Amino acid sequence: MNLNTATWKEFTLSNLFTIEYGNSLELDSCVQTDSNDDDRVNFVARTRDNNGVTAYVKRIDNICPFPAGVITVAGSGSSTLSAFVQEDEFYSGYHLFVLIPKDNYTKESKLFITICIELDKYKYGYGRQANSTLHQLCIKLPVLLDKEGVPVKSYECKYSEYGYIPDWKFMNDYIKSLHHKPITTKNTSNDHLNLAIEKWKEFKVSSILTIIDGSGITKEEIEDNEGELNAVQSGEGNNGVLGKIDKAYCISQNYAISEKPCLTVARSGSAGFVSYQPDGCVVGDSAKILLLPDDVADEKVYLFIQTILTSFRFKYAYGRKVTREKYLNEIIKLPIKYQANGKPYNDKTHRFSEKGYVPNWEFMKDYIERLPYGDRLK
Repeated sequence: MNLNTATWKEFTLSNLFTIEYGNSLELDSCVQTDSNDDDRVNFVARTRDNNGVTAYVKRIDNICPFPAGVITVAGSGSSTLSAFVQEDEFYSGYHLFVLIPKDNYTKESKLFITICIELDKYKYGYGRQANSTLHQLCIKLPVLLDKEGVPVKSYECKYSEYGYIPDWKFMNDYIKSLHHKPITTKNTSNDHLNLAIEKWKEFKVSSILTIIDGSGITKEEIEDNEGELNAVQSGEGNNGVLGKIDKAYCISQNYAISEKPCLTVARSGSAGFVSYQPDGCVVGDSAKILLLPDDVADEKVYLFIQTILTSFRFKYAYGRKVTREKYLNEIIKLPIKYQANGKPYNDKTHRFSEKGYVPNWEFMKDYIERLPYGDRLK
């Protein structure tokens, strides 16, 4: 189906939804449970992961969960304007809005609208919040057209002050037309290895990874030099990829490129956000490339390291930037190789550690491979 956005019109969110503030609960004050609890309630917070669900909690006396079928939107933080259709009832954390449909919109129509909401995320960069402006947020949607292609108007002005009517059928049909197959995995939740974190040892980031600083790349350059190389900046959306650019052009400009799989870390904006780039990339001045040595570089190792690096992202909150010197001197813990006698393997060349510890790369690969859906990796 063709998305002819030239005919779309603006609609204010508050005309389409009743907008309520969430429960503003602290997860620490709730009693957490697990997915096997039949009476569990989802806890939704300001995150882009897992549809916003961060935990399962016990029901709380005198507090009714929000019903399934509504939309949640983050009002602040690095995930501002992240929007999800909630498939189960839920409680919510701070700075989260709940959009209750004013009509019986289909799930597909609501999914379409969440995408349109997120298209305005750029308006809330650099710490801007949507807490006081979400009600007035305007999004563009397809509208009903007559045979001449002119927008149909309703004098009731139910959805728009100008009388425009959203084309609910188009939105519903468009989402249904997207082809996909359910992802399957042969791994079970019990297949993974014991992490035994108490046996891990400390390593400097500089002993594990090399870092390449980015340089200025503009949206205009990407648009004028289209290609197949991912251009990565500081955002979290789309894995940090701003667009695709011509590799030859980047080489001619002496831009920071990796033609091999790598990690990238956001220098500013979503500072500390780490993404895996399986096809290599070029980075702008608000991101950096992180590379493992060629002899240990592997997709599964990169994914393991990505999780470890993400764990100290909090250090770069409140406007702090990722600098080369500070990042390379960060300390991370990794699983290490052990000898048959149970003592740590000692590398006399001290390649990765002053104490001779050697990261257990095979364990990292095995751990990722055994996770649910890990068998779908290359």
